[in-house]
Amino acid sequence: MRRITFFLFTCLLSLSTSFAEVKLPRFFSDNMVLQQQTECNLWGTADKGKTVKITTSWNQKSYQVKTDKNGRFEVKIQTPQAGGPYEITFNDGKPLTLHNILIGEVWICAGQSNMEMQMKGFKQQPVEGTTEELLRCKDSQLRLFTVKRHVSLTPVYDVTGQWSEANSASVRDFSATAYYFGRALRSTLDVPIGLIVTAWGGSACEAWMKADWLRAFPKVQQTITVGDVSKLQQRCPTALYNGQLYPLIGYTMKGAIWYQGEDNVPRYDYYAPLLKTMVEGWRSEWKQGDFPFYYCQIAPYDYSLIDWKDSQYLREQQAKAETMIPNARMAVLMDAGLEYGIHPRKKRQAGERLALLALANTYDMKGLPEFATYKEVTFEKDTAVIAFDRSKEWVYFEHGTTSNNFEVAGADKVFHPATKVWVSRNRVYVICDAVKQPVAIRYAFKDWADGDLMHDGLPVSSFRTDNW
Repeated sequence: MRRITFFLFTCLLSLSTSFAEVKLPRFFSDNMVLQQQTECNLWGTADKGKTVKITTSWNQKSYQVKTDKNGRFEVKIQTPQAGGPYEITFNDGKPLTLHNILIGEVWICAGQSNMEMQMKGFKQQPVEGTTEELLRCKDSQLRLFTVKRHVSLTPVYDVTGQWSEANSASVRDFSATAYYFGRALRSTLDVPIGLIVTAWGGSACEAWMKADWLRAFPKVQQTITVGDVSKLQQRCPTALYNGQLYPLIGYTMKGAIWYQGEDNVPRYDYYAPLLKTMVEGWRSEWKQGDFPFYYCQIAPYDYSLIDWKDSQYLREQQAKAETMIPNARMAVLMDAGLEYGIHPRKKRQAGERLALLALANTYDMKGLPEFATYKEVTFEKDTAVIAFDRSKEWVYFEHGTTSNNFEVAGADKVFHPATKVWVSRNRVYVICDAVKQPVAIRYAFKDWADGDLMHDGLPVSSFRTDNW
C-alpha cells in the first residue's frame, strides 16, 4: 500500500490535545463503491498510537491496525463479489460507520473540459440528448463522485466531493462522458459501478504529472513556485497531480479513462511520450500493475477560432501513444466533433466508445466492434491503395460511396484534393488527376474534418502516410 503524506492536515492533528476520532478522506464515505474481489486499501487518521478496529458487514470480519506517530493508519480489506448495500465500521473507542456501500467496479475518470463537461452542458453549449437522459437516469447501483477543482504546489491529503446515487439531480451536474461510460458498463455487466471524476477544463497533461516525471521533457517548466500555481492554475505543471490526483492514489479501482489533449495542441510534438510517461507514473504510484487506461482522441474543431492550428498532429500523437502504452486503447471521435465549438455535444459517443474498449479488452466481452487503424499504403501507377488493421468487417464511407477527406501529394510534397476515392473490401483506393505519380496520402488531416471513413459502425482516425 502506498505511503500517505498528510502534510498540513496531520500537522494540525498532532498539535491537538483533544481526543481525535477516526477521520477518513471524503471519498471513503456513505454511498461509496469498492472494487470487487480484491484487497481494497483504506486509510485515515485517529489518535497517535491508537488501535483502530475495522469491521465489514458482508462477512463480519474485523481488522485491527495501530496508528503511527502522526495518527495515520492504513489497512487492506478483502471484498466479495459485487453486491450490497453493506456497512463498514471504524472504531477506536468511538465508532464511525459508513452506510449504503456497494461492491462493484470502480473507474477513475480524468482530463480537461470534455471530461469535466456536465450533462447540463456549459453556458450556451449543450450536451446532445440531456433531456431524454435525465428522464431515465435514476439508478441506485450507479454511484458518482466529482472531485472539486483544486491546485497545489505540494501533494494534499484529501479532496472535496461526495458520493451520490445516479438520479436526475446528480447526473445533471456530473461528467457526461463519464456518465455514459458508467451507464454502458452498468447495463452490460449488471454490477454496481463507481465513477470518480477528477477533471478541470483547460488543464494541461503536464499538470497531472509528478515533477520527477517531467524531467525527461526539457521544454516543460521544471521549477514551480507558489506564484506559478496561482497564475497558471490548471495549466501549471504538477498542480493538478498534487491537488486532484494524489489524494486518490491508492483507492483500489479497475482502471482509468482519460479525455484530454486540447490544451496540448500547441505542444503536440512530444505528447505521445508525455502521455506514456504520465500513465507509467500513475501505474507506479497506484501499485496495481498495468491497469487499463482508455482515452479519447480529441474531436475535430476549427482551432483557428482560438488562434491555434494543427490539432491533427496532436491526434496523430494520441494514435501513436496507443502503440507505446501497454493495456491502453484510444476511442476515435472523428465523426463527433463540432466545427465551431471545442466542446462537442456528442458525449454519448465518447462515453460509450470508451465503454466498448473497456468491455472488450478488460472484461473480455465478445462480439463488440473494433476501431480499424491505418496500416500501410502502396502505389499502383496513379492509384494509392490504403490498407487497414483490425478491419475484418471492411471499411466504408458513412455518407455514400466516396469521400472528400483525402488529399494526395507527389514528390513536390504539395497536397491536392483527391478526385476519385472508392472502397473495395478493406482497402481504400485514391486517385488525384493533378498528381500522376503519388507518393503520399492524407485522410482528414486538418483541424476540422467531418470524419466519414468507418469500420463496423466506428470511425477511423485521421492519418497521413508521410512524415513531412
